[in-house]
Amino acid sequence: MSDVTANAPIESQLESYRPELTGYCYRMLGSAFEAEDAVQDTLVRAWRGFDRFEGRSALRSWLYRIATNVCLNMLGSAQQRVRPMDLGPAGSGRATDPGEPRPDQIWVGPVPDSRVLPEAADPADVVAQRESIRLAFVAALQLLPPRQRAVLILREVLAWSAQEVADLLDTSVAGVNSALQRARATITAADTAADVHEPLDETQKALLARYVKAFEEYDLEALTTLLHDDATLSMPPVPLWLRGHDDITAWMAGTGSGCRGSRLVPVTANGMPAFGQYRPSTSGSGHDPWGLTVLEISAGRIAAVNNFLDTARLFPLFGLPARLD
Repeated sequence: MSDVTANAPIESQLESYRPELTGYCYRMLGSAFEAEDAVQDTLVRAWRGFDRFEGRSALRSWLYRIATNVCLNMLGSAQQRVRPMDLGPAGSGRATDPGEPRPDQIWVGPVPDSRVLPEAADPADVVAQRESIRLAFVAALQLLPPRQRAVLILREVLAWSAQEVADLLDTSVAGVNSALQRARATITAADTAADVHEPLDETQKALLARYVKAFEEYDLEALTTLLHDDATLSMPPVPLWLRGHDDITAWMAGTGSGCRGSRLVPVTANGMPAFGQYRPSTSGSGHDPWGLTVLEISAGRIAAVNNFLDTARLFPLFGLPARLD
């Protein structure tokens, strides 16, 4: 059944699907920038081919078919995206060199909630959507073969029926169910749970307020009390990552001490609390961008601090100012 509205311009109808398509492509590709490219390509193809769309299926299904093909083509020649923790064992907090930055194409990157989550939706649906864009979940998705990845997202995240997915991928229901079973096993083994961002949760608000206070005052003792014993710290695009109180505080007191005096500006990323971090400017005035920090919270404490250092691209994406005066 067609969901095309006869009296609405096709451009506006296609544009209304941008957020959910961006979320889908982000889960498929692991990059907010590649996801936006894929969605733009999808909408342009749909606009150019709309006169051939006969309305025998829903417009949404047709767009997802196009988006899936675009993503599968992009993944055909792409390197699997990872997190620093996937590349090797944890490093030492007393290291003086975090390693040579690796190319952007290898990293699972962050995405603003506003780009991939619907503005008006049932609160329960919003929580489920946030769950499915967590960094650990998106990283686990990248372990799956591309078509298996599409099956899992369409079935488990978007709640499509096995028949709908089979029709989209030109396969059988049995094939979809088999792919889903294998994908579930991989995700279960790889994913690490974390609490999604709940802006009205008083406990989470208190934890984040304590984090901001401790970090901006550079009170490492207070900061340590907020971290799980096996918390991790990572800094893409550099490969070094750390685990545990001793190494994290050693790094922050040593090589990372340039963060002393930083300011944090709150945002949300990947369904989790996040901050734009600004270090004191070397000019002696104001603060300059240093990184986008995405926190993973579990059981009332911080399980991971993910610092993404590509501020030239990420700060505009998240609507963060170019500097703080």
